[in-house]
Amino acid sequence: MMTQQELEKYLWGAAVALRGTIDAGDYKQYIFPLLFFKRICDVYDEEYERALAESDGDIAYAEFAENHHFQVPAGAHWNDVRNVTVNVGVAIQDAMRAIEKANPETLFGIFGDASWTNKERLSDETLINLIEHYSQHKLNLSTVPDDKLGNAYEYLIKEFADDSGHTAAEFYTNRTVVKLMTMIMDPQPGESVYDPTCGSGGLLLNCALHLKEEGKEYRNLKLYGQEINLLTSAIARMNMFMHGIEEFAIVRGDTLAAPAFIENDELKKFNVILANPPYSIKAWDRKSFENDPYGRNLWGTPPQGCADYAFEQHIQKSLDSENGRSICLWPQGILDRNSEDDIRSEFIKSDRIEAVIGLGRNLFYNSGMESCLIISNTNKKSSRKGKILFINASDLVKKEKTISYLEDTHIAKIFNAYRSEHDIDGLSKMVSIDEIIDNRASLNISLYVNKYDESHEHTFADVLQNWNNSGSELKKSMESLFAELGSHAV
Repeated sequence: MMTQQELEKYLWGAAVALRGTIDAGDYKQYIFPLLFFKRICDVYDEEYERALAESDGDIAYAEFAENHHFQVPAGAHWNDVRNVTVNVGVAIQDAMRAIEKANPETLFGIFGDASWTNKERLSDETLINLIEHYSQHKLNLSTVPDDKLGNAYEYLIKEFADDSGHTAAEFYTNRTVVKLMTMIMDPQPGESVYDPTCGSGGLLLNCALHLKEEGKEYRNLKLYGQEINLLTSAIARMNMFMHGIEEFAIVRGDTLAAPAFIENDELKKFNVILANPPYSIKAWDRKSFENDPYGRNLWGTPPQGCADYAFEQHIQKSLDSENGRSICLWPQGILDRNSEDDIRSEFIKSDRIEAVIGLGRNLFYNSGMESCLIISNTNKKSSRKGKILFINASDLVKKEKTISYLEDTHIAKIFNAYRSEHDIDGLSKMVSIDEIIDNRASLNISLYVNKYDESHEHTFADVLQNWNNSGSELKKSMESLFAELGSHAV
């Protein structure tokens, strides 16, 4: 059995084989579907052998649908594709479509729309090498359990994000920030969790893993996500299956233009919402939002050049009125832009905002901008009503060349500050809503929490003593200088 590190190296080896043939940003549209195809077939074989043993060699019983997670039709197995040497891309595409068709409720469209048949992009030789690479090891459940494969899949997502440049933010959120967001939301068994711009599904997935790590029931957590990009939504679905999670609904579509989750002609309500929406998008249908049929323009319509508060209002409208919590990762511009003063003011007056946490730079891929977390609650604790907690954690970050991250000590310090009912000098402060409204409804964290260097903090007595000491030193220096000048005059 491979170790975690060996598995990750093995899976990443397929991407290495593609270097020089296609752009790094395109690796994921081929590697993820191929990996998932191999996993489905290996698990099918494992289930087939088990059923065969249980039935004393009854082949018909071993092929029975109830004995398998997914159906693999005749001619669509990995081994069938492996035996093909000409037009390999066609064989791969046909096999994937046959599997999707055989599992319409769970796998429809999951393999994406990669151009497998374009030989100018991927030759038969290249595809044969990829298939042979993944044929080296079995990826069934006994060899590679869900936890191990899920971790390796997340590793691949991270590597593709590192390799793919500007497209990384489309499907990947910094996993250390994801951990902090999940801890703050603290989803509970049986709750519904939603991400309106779910990317590769990391925020949703981590809610389930959070419960699992705590030894709580995670399989009855209801996970919902929407993602506009076809490939990314497919990756998110594969991500769930790779982690052994089957109770979820991830839909491809534009959340602002056509929200996917509707109940009784209204937006479905959720207990927990986590999101890292695309920031400051300009290409959105502002005119339709002005007369939104779902009433999402709670506090007004954002400017055409920035849809941030359209997403935020969608989130607020989707929260359960009794027990709705949300956390959203934004660039800090959302806290203070003049063009959104009125919307922000109404959001603040709603008394839903529980906390604003300022994070450090470079936590977004390929961007040095500072990020922040806006946390809301439809049923705030009485001790927090009429107030907003500000946390300035801009210096709690580990900086790397292209991307920064939060260390465990940073996460713990921020989380403890969020849970605390007391102000912490230089880190956090509870501020009344009235004071914020009087301050042009600005949520700019530095207005309320100033960072300071304790090593340079001095009392008045310290300052006076230092001034006296410096004066004495100056007097001695001048006396020495005059004495030296006098000796030269003689």
